Amino acid sequence: MCHLFYLFLKAPFTVCSTMNPAVTLINHPCLVCFKSTSMRCSRCQNAWYCTPEHLQGDWPRHRRECAPVASTQSNMIATPSPIQPQLITVSAILFSPQEDRPRIITVNCEPPRTPAQGTCPTPLVHGHFPGGQTGSVVLTQGLNGEPLRFPLHLWYSPGALAVNAPINQAIFRITSGAAAKPWCGPVIVLKYNGSRRQGYSDAGSNDLPALSAYFLAYK
Repeated sequence: MCHLFYLFLKAPFTVCSTMNPAVTLINHPCLVCFKSTSMRCSRCQNAWYCTPEHLQGDWPRHRRECAPVASTQSNMIATPSPIQPQLITVSAILFSPQEDRPRIITVNCEPPRTPAQGTCPTPLVHGHFPGGQTGSVVLTQGLNGEPLRFPLHLWYSPGALAVNAPINQAIFRITSGAAAKPWCGPVIVLKYNGSRRQGYSDAGSNDLPALSAYFLAYK
């Protein structure tokens, strides 16, 4: 391969020739005089000049558009980042040990990475519990044992129940302190969108009677 090198005081690159005995040259017009040439800017490899002097003279203009090539291999392309699944947001009920009343919060749910029939999103609730440890139970019956059209998914802290942590004041209030056994630790309640439990809908104050009945019956 034959190369023509020329170092400029202002231009931080050289002019390189694409001449190769094994390759048929494709000539381009010089950007200054339009003379046919096979030499190009070695920095961007996109501007053609017949002499180093023409490159030096055109440098004040060309430098504004001269972007270094990322790779000398023209057949390589950037691989796009994997598409992350979009989170599903629903309203849930939070029973905090330190608060007198339950309140509505927003919970993000992560869709399954491999969609499958009957697979439910995963609620991201671990940040509300000490140590991130959670347990869960599904309530399918409400007042007087009547079946719930929309089952309730209750998340709690097994550790708090085991060590008799401070009583949950919000649960104590909705049961008027009449529960056979006081509930300890935080509780988050989500509402399924149907009996098949394939997703969640927004929980609200209408779900409190069924929850009160459950906490009253808990032993």
